[in-house]
Amino acid sequence: MMETPFIFGKIATEKNFTDREKETADLVRNFTSLINTIIISPRRWGKSSLVNKAAKLAMNQDSRLRIGHIDLFNVRDEEHFYSLLAQKVISATSTKWEDAVASAKSMFSHLVPKISIGSDPTNEVSIDFDWETVKQNPDEVLDFAEKIAQKKGLKIVICVDEFQNISEFTDADYLQKKLRSHWQRHQSVAYCLYGSKRHMMMEVFTNSSKPFYKFGNLMFLDKIDTHCLVEFFQRRFADTNKRINDDAANLIVQLVENHPYYAQQLAQQSWLRTKDVCRVEIVREAHAALVEQLSLLFVTITETLTTQQLNYLKALIAKEKAITSTDVMHRYKISSTTSIARSKAALIKNDILDNKAGEISFQDPIYAYWLKTEYFAK
Repeated sequence: MMETPFIFGKIATEKNFTDREKETADLVRNFTSLINTIIISPRRWGKSSLVNKAAKLAMNQDSRLRIGHIDLFNVRDEEHFYSLLAQKVISATSTKWEDAVASAKSMFSHLVPKISIGSDPTNEVSIDFDWETVKQNPDEVLDFAEKIAQKKGLKIVICVDEFQNISEFTDADYLQKKLRSHWQRHQSVAYCLYGSKRHMMMEVFTNSSKPFYKFGNLMFLDKIDTHCLVEFFQRRFADTNKRINDDAANLIVQLVENHPYYAQQLAQQSWLRTKDVCRVEIVREAHAALVEQLSLLFVTITETLTTQQLNYLKALIAKEKAITSTDVMHRYKISSTTSIARSKAALIKNDILDNKAGEISFQDPIYAYWLKTEYFAK
């Protein structure tokens, strides 16, 4: 069975990674120069793949650089965050577990880490602390990376995915102030913070009343250029002795509106249906199957929306220019301009819509297509 040439839903590496040359170069430079970076973009736009690629390139360029990755997706409290932070710093800076244990023990003066190692010595070391002592001495964990870097003559970058989850912790503002006050003093450690809830990330990093305001370089990811995606599809088809013609390749890009995740997914579905040459009809068939496959999820999302939110989306999909005009509001049964503002805010908060410099768009192009052709068409 030939391996599919397209990757989605997991980290894209090497030949599966397309474009983002400028962002990769900027990020490599930030990593090697220890510049704090914040990456903001909607879900599934390839942030993790970008960070992974840049991390590998940066460590190849600088033998003293170590990069640790933390994912806060399932992290719900400060305690879990601290043990994860210490654990990732240790595994990024120690090659052998004896070394890891020694580092952990020598670096803490008040905290006594409880260290466990999996049955296989190559396993990651896991660390726990007595939470009561950590609450008295959080500084030790927050400065742990800096201490290890200074002691071993290393540079460390800590990449934190789903960073916006910190704003859901108990006493989130206090924790953010504490993190900021420590992290901004570090000389040998930098931080790369990113997450998939764009509006929450914007709130954390661009609101002047928040502790992380102006913490580092802000990097906004754009969609991938059409010509890059078309070239990528053609190259990957050719790698597996198949072809995709220009019209079909352009149609994939157009149907998914340059969305990186869906571009790979629709390309894969088209590739699976192709014997020799992928043509427009095959792409249309693959697209219809993809919409069908996701329809149950879309029904579930749509059921959570209020009538006013749906009326607003309907006007948006019809590309109404003056949604707040009396005529449009009357036609779409929108009760008031206040209702529009409320619907818009809720839909952005729930990651259905995206507001980029005042321009409102759907985060999920397939969902928008389904609403237009299935839900509102009835």
